Amino acid sequence: MSVFVKICGCRTREQVEAAVEAGADGLGFVFAPSPRQVTAERARELCDGLPAHVQRIAVMHHPEAAEWQAVQSVFRPDWLQTDADDFVGLSVDPAIRDLPVYRDMDGLDEEAVAVQPLALFEAGASGQGQLADWERAARLAARTDLILAGGLNPDNVAAAISQVQPWGVDVSSGVERQRGVKDLALIKAFVAAAKAE
Repeated sequence: MSVFVKICGCRTREQVEAAVEAGADGLGFVFAPSPRQVTAERARELCDGLPAHVQRIAVMHHPEAAEWQAVQSVFRPDWLQTDADDFVGLSVDPAIRDLPVYRDMDGLDEEAVAVQPLALFEAGASGQGQLADWERAARLAARTDLILAGGLNPDNVAAAISQVQPWGVDVSSGVERQRGVKDLALIKAFVAAAKAE
């Protein structure tokens, strides 16, 4: 089975179409303060006509309950991606899948990650091109469905998949020509490299 590929931080129709045509399985729309931030209305527009098999993922960071409710009601994502601790204070529709984020930092409770049916593991800072620890990621991927993020790009994603054996991979800055601006050719190259493994 091929690895799940998520392209995060899509902001234009061209980016969405390039990712879908390349074979991406999920698209992340960022609602946290970032050069990649979009509104719930814009995300909904970008997903108009999106094939049903492509997962629409709301990417948030410590959202207030009201902020999440607005995204949930307007955008209606398939998944919610936010830090694991954030889910405690949020009311998430049962039809929306949780994607808790765990960061590669001192004190990470690997047991807490392992009990999740699906988890995203990334570097300490999001969207900065920092690599997560692949050895630690491999330990986690052996115990749960893990999406590996952090510093991935078309040149290293095949090696990451080979070493970590993740359920999925996630890229944002690694397919940008400048911060917040996706490069359509890099999107295609990333998906091709990931799917070749």
